[in-house]
Amino acid sequence: MMLKPYSLGALLLTLSALPVTAPAPAVAAPAAAVPVAVVPAATPEGHTADQIGRFLARFYGKHGPSAHDRRHHVSQVLVERQTNTQSDVLLCAQNEPQDIGIGPVTVAQAAGVGWATVTTHWGADKTDTFTAYVRLDSKPIRIDDVICAG
Repeated sequence: MMLKPYSLGALLLTLSALPVTAPAPAVAAPAAAVPVAVVPAATPEGHTADQIGRFLARFYGKHGPSAHDRRHHVSQVLVERQTNTQSDVLLCAQNEPQDIGIGPVTVAQAAGVGWATVTTHWGADKTDTFTAYVRLDSKPIRIDDVICAG
């Protein structure tokens, strides 16, 4: 249960209005337990598979990442790699695909990374795949690496 900041004050006010039948230290125990319920839902493990999947679907869209996403949601390694090649390192292609699909996301907590297979659809039922990687601790969430299939 997540409490809103103002709920803590209301809870303490309510607790202080209750009749005290135990010594003063007993009243302090419920107040000490309250911060545990206020802890945000974020975990030290970082982004979840669901968060990564939603990010990749939004990032790639139907035809590829926007200029804004290319500037703000890509690792410096990929930015540098893009400056040294003619093909699009984020799409593993030279053209814009007709459609893009994102496969299931795998998360390796020990490695600190999550990834999914991205499928690009081209004319005449031709498809291509590559793997997009996201570091679990990236803030903001961003593509860390892309490995082309062929």
